[in-house]
Amino acid sequence: MFTLSVCLLTHNSARLLREVLPPLIAVADEMVVVDSGSTDETLEICREFGITPFYHPYSMHGMQMNVAIDRAGNDWVLCMDSDEILDEQTVNFILALKAGEEPAKNKAWRLPRYWYVLGEQVRTLYPVSSPDYPVRLFNRQNARFNLRPVDDKVEGNVQSEKMPGHVRHDTFYTLHEVFNKLNSYTTRLVKYSPVQPSIMRGIISALGAFFKWYLFSGAWRQGRVGAVTGLYATLYSFLKYFKSWYQYPHTKQLKSEQDVDSQTQSLQK
Repeated sequence: MFTLSVCLLTHNSARLLREVLPPLIAVADEMVVVDSGSTDETLEICREFGITPFYHPYSMHGMQMNVAIDRAGNDWVLCMDSDEILDEQTVNFILALKAGEEPAKNKAWRLPRYWYVLGEQVRTLYPVSSPDYPVRLFNRQNARFNLRPVDDKVEGNVQSEKMPGHVRHDTFYTLHEVFNKLNSYTTRLVKYSPVQPSIMRGIISALGAFFKWYLFSGAWRQGRVGAVTGLYATLYSFLKYFKSWYQYPHTKQLKSEQDVDSQTQSLQK
């Protein structure tokens, strides 16, 4: 037997929170909610369920998850976002897991996460296919979230297995949210990761994304929602290069000047 802390991140999460919390409370020996400054009813809903959230300003998802993990009172943690809803099969699996012998510290489990866009289940959402299986239940002594600006994941000395079930990842509920997150993710990527500033590379990448994530993936069969996911992939692939080109227009010139200086110094030696 072992005890489990559920670590949940929230930010203006009122839309789904009354669906998200009950299955998490069912498996949790402790609820750790870290909020990054909600202005809707998120905090009030948490208090309805007897939960007092902690405040921590948001920087990156992985860092925020690690803040929640550090506040947990148990080594075994289940890390969740506020748009992910556990189904009965997954809840029952976790309860049975907790009731058995405590696993080895290097064991971990991956969540069966099915993606929903604008209320409809999709087959892909750049850059992942649905379902995907992120590691979410693990011993914090052996693993942590990395600090990638986008698409972070759990890393460490773990051997992971898939959980059964169908976890609903109800993301991008409105078109406004689609484009807002598109802008946020690409800006964060350019800020924290090296992206070569190149308009031509952006155009080529966008064309490749359109064919792969809209035509070849079969997203076109899903009508308007498929068009949204295809457009998202295309714009994401273009914008990360365009924003880098716009933000760092002199990168190539500076690198060229540095190379010239380096060669000049070598000749002078």
